[in-house]
Amino acid sequence: MSDDPFMIQACSIESLGDQALLVRFGDEPTRECFDRIHAYDQAVHRLSIPGVIESVPAYTSLAVYYEPLVIDKFALRQALLEIKLSDAALRVADSGRELIVPVCYDQEFGEDLAYVAEVHHLTTEEVVAIHTAARYFVHMIGFLPGFPYLGGLSTRIATPRKKSPRTRVVAGSVGIAGTQTGVYPIDSPGGWQIIGRSPWKFFDSSAATPCRIRAGDTVKFNAITRNEFRIIEKELMVCNGA
Repeated sequence: MSDDPFMIQACSIESLGDQALLVRFGDEPTRECFDRIHAYDQAVHRLSIPGVIESVPAYTSLAVYYEPLVIDKFALRQALLEIKLSDAALRVADSGRELIVPVCYDQEFGEDLAYVAEVHHLTTEEVVAIHTAARYFVHMIGFLPGFPYLGGLSTRIATPRKKSPRTRVVAGSVGIAGTQTGVYPIDSPGGWQIIGRSPWKFFDSSAATPCRIRAGDTVKFNAITRNEFRIIEKELMVCNGA
C-alpha cells in the first residue's frame, strides 16, 4: 500500500521505509519508461538536494535515499515534485552504446540449452538463432554488480527459471529467466536457464568503469565456436597481465 502518493507526470512518489522515497514511472518496463527514469535521475543529481545520499534506477522506478536528520520525507517529496522533465532532458538520457557480445553456445557452456529447446519443441540450433537474432535493451543493472537485465527476448524461447537454483554459475554465463535474458558478471549462485557463455569479463572492481555493460546500452549476441572462445579468453588474460 502506497503512503500518501503524489502524482507527477504519470508517476507516483511514496515512502520506501524511513530513509527513501520511491518514484514510480509506470507498470511496464518500456523504453519510454526507461528514458523518463534516467532523465529524472540525472535531474536529481543536478539538484544536489542536501540530505540526498543516492538514487538507484530500477525497471519502472527510482529509489531516492536520504538522511532523515538532514531532510525529512515531506521536504524531499516536495523537491522531487518540482522536477519537470523536458523533451531535451529525455534526449540527453538516451545515450547508450551498442555492444556485440561474443557467446559460445556449445554444450560445455550452455548447460540448459537442450532443455530450453525441448520445452519449446525447437532444435538447439534454432534456439541459438532466435537468441542471436534479437537486439536487447539494457533496462537496469542489478542482482549482482554488473548484471544486465535485457529486454527483448523472443517469446519463442522465453523459459521459466529453474525450480532449484545452482549453487554456482560461472562468470560470463548467459541465461534466460521468463521473458528476460542476462549475463552473470561474476561466479555466483543462480537460477536462470544457462544457454551459453561469453569470454568477456563483465565486472572488474579495479577498473575505472567496473561494469562493462551499462543501463541504456543495446546488446546483440554473436555466436562463436569453442575454439574462438578459448582464443578470446587467452587474449584477454594476456591483456590483463594474467
